[in-house]
Amino acid sequence: MVDKRPRALITGVAGQDGGYLGEHLLAQGYEVFGLALPGEEVTCGLEDGDHVLRGSLTDSASLEAALRQSRPAEVYNLAAATSVAGSFLDPFTSSEVTGIGVLRLLEAVRHIDQSIRILQATSSEIFAGAESSPQDERTPLSPRSPYGVAKAFAHQMVAVYRESHGLFAATAILYNHESPRRGLNFVTRKITDAAARISLGKQEELRLGNLDVSRDWGYAPDYVRAMRLILGQETAGDFVVATGEMHSLRELLEIAFSTAGLDWRRHVVSDPELFRPVEPVRLGGDASKARSRLGWATSRAFSEIIREMVTADLERLQGAASGPPASPEPPGPTPDLLQPGGYDAGASDTVRRDGLPPVPGPPHGKG
Repeated sequence: MVDKRPRALITGVAGQDGGYLGEHLLAQGYEVFGLALPGEEVTCGLEDGDHVLRGSLTDSASLEAALRQSRPAEVYNLAAATSVAGSFLDPFTSSEVTGIGVLRLLEAVRHIDQSIRILQATSSEIFAGAESSPQDERTPLSPRSPYGVAKAFAHQMVAVYRESHGLFAATAILYNHESPRRGLNFVTRKITDAAARISLGKQEELRLGNLDVSRDWGYAPDYVRAMRLILGQETAGDFVVATGEMHSLRELLEIAFSTAGLDWRRHVVSDPELFRPVEPVRLGGDASKARSRLGWATSRAFSEIIREMVTADLERLQGAASGPPASPEPPGPTPDLLQPGGYDAGASDTVRRDGLPPVPGPPHGKG
């Protein structure tokens, strides 16, 4: 019997968004394939050697092989070298993976099957220097980091292949989105994990950079739903995916630590040495286009997301205390605290999606 399920290929399937997207597409009746680095664990229900393919955005041959083996109708590119701070330390790798890697994927699709629909996960870091907030699809690109520049290159290259080669190539401009699966290198998870550890006597303080920043934080499962809706449109386009609500880092700390029964002011230290080289303006997204054309909406309030993350960290740590395996220690302080998007590389920025050696961390911890 011929399998008539739609097929999808997800690059970066081992990350937060890749896992949620894989589960979502499986629930929608898709046959799902995932591209991951050798040795990466994939936890969204795909079988290694069959539906989990091994490859890298730095290797055109592996991308072409993945396309031929999976024969997808849709490709979701979530793979990237995710560290903003790390991109200052190693701009060549950030450009090679996050920028040129997308070009390799577009070329592979153009040569193998031009009917494939492509979704590129773009980052709100392309608007880091924007003069106004909120930003939408018409906001001029103004990246302020090598990572943001690489994402901007990829974003514009998608438009070139859409307009010049006729590919169905779309982008989801993703603002910060979180969940209990978020890597410990991201500020939200760094905070929720610390709140849980401090409440259990496993940690004494949390050192962060600039506390006087605000971001647009959403819920990761909501954002992967938007990705599928974008590829379901009649024509390809660009869509900002955001809540439109700004929340301060201090508000995040208040919710997280109070959930753990703590006053954050007693345990959090702001260290000027951990400030970013360049701090973006208020990165807040206007998702009016996604709401009107996709019928997309968020499902969780900011406070609910943070409480869910703290609860999950408490349960994980308490479970680890009762027996093996032991919970890994959190990463050291890092200036790379406010990365947008869902292109996390696991529990540490030094874990890479590109198949190349890790980028050395900054002097204050992992990048």
